[in-house]
Amino acid sequence: MPERVISIVPQDNLVRLTHIIYALHALSVIIGFIGSAFIITTFLTGWPSIIAVIVNYTKRGAVRGTHLDSHFGWQIRTFWYALLWVTIAAILFITVIGIVFAYIIIVGAGIWVSYRIIRGWVALNEGRSMPTI
Repeated sequence: MPERVISIVPQDNLVRLTHIIYALHALSVIIGFIGSAFIITTFLTGWPSIIAVIVNYTKRGAVRGTHLDSHFGWQIRTFWYALLWVTIAAILFITVIGIVFAYIIIVGAGIWVSYRIIRGWVALNEGRSMPTI
């Protein structure tokens, strides 16, 4: 999908804030990777990602019209789609016969979250927008 062309240059403090938000999400992934929890569960329930999503929502208006808006949307969608995958995995887990599928979904979603954080952060470093889907 082609990237949107954004004409407004964001303020430096907002670019720095977006880096901090990616760092908070990455910290949750790292905690999940080295800890006893899954990456995806730490991403959804860990304080770094929860703080990051709250900041995403509270500062979203400040980044409207800049390429950072696409990053904020990317981060918010990552969080909510991760929650959807965990919900599906939990439902499968409850059915007992779906435990294996639930495990596959949880691990796959953790890899997917990691990928989205890395991809978004790289694009931010390069000054590029993220896709809107």
